[in-house]
Amino acid sequence: MEVVIPPVNEQKTIAHILGTLDDKIELNRRMNETLEAMARAIFKSWFVDFDPVKAKAAGRRPAGMDAATAALFPDSFEDSELGEIPKGWRVGAFGDVAEHPRRSVQPDQIGPGTPYIALEHMPRRCIALSDWSVAVDLESNKFEFKTGEILFGKLRPYFHKVGVAPLDGVCSTDILVVVPRADDWFGFVLCQASSESFVEYANAGSTGTKMPRTSWDEMARYPLGIPPKPVAEAFTKQVRPAFDGIIARIHESHTLAALRDTLLPKLLSGEIRVADAGKMAEAAA
Repeated sequence: MEVVIPPVNEQKTIAHILGTLDDKIELNRRMNETLEAMARAIFKSWFVDFDPVKAKAAGRRPAGMDAATAALFPDSFEDSELGEIPKGWRVGAFGDVAEHPRRSVQPDQIGPGTPYIALEHMPRRCIALSDWSVAVDLESNKFEFKTGEILFGKLRPYFHKVGVAPLDGVCSTDILVVVPRADDWFGFVLCQASSESFVEYANAGSTGTKMPRTSWDEMARYPLGIPPKPVAEAFTKQVRPAFDGIIARIHESHTLAALRDTLLPKLLSGEIRVADAGKMAEAAA
């Protein structure tokens, strides 16, 4: 089969143009990983290791924390059935701060072009959900979700598929939609639901041998120390920009990937001039 091959120097220029877009997509992915790791580190410090309480108990100001936020934490612990927890906190369950809205929709209620997320679209141990398809030929009911809501893979929960919805859409019923009971608890709920301990708990309580599934009822019973609302509010305020940034970069990467895939055949065929494509790529990246 005979094909038209651009000159070598033009091939290199085309590769550079498309490589610029790929580099930006990869940079977005790495930035999202960094933002997620930072949010998890703060969560662990505040709600697992209780570093601010330990610092105040030792007569020190919590590291990297302003005075107003530090004032939200006590300077001592008290015994509970979970062990020592900060004084003034209470023992509760995940269902006290989160809920499963159960917005079930039938196939004939799902509009054409609706984004669809199944378990195969969800990466392991990563809250950035950058992949989805379009609802076509669906034959069973699905769950509706909104941008920013938490999706938890209940089938084989040990795969640790938990993420934040980057857009409105529908998902498989093997995925549970989880939302905080109040927006102030968003950061706390997300980091709890995606933590190793929570996923291990959900997996331990799952039913079925070959295809184990957890349930919302099981997840809602997960015991945890619940801080006063101002602490949860301060945490959400601190990490919300990171999660908003993750969603923004996901959409930017989708736009860049679409531009790359559009430019490639047109560049190779000569339909678009290399110079014009270069300007488009630079502007997008």
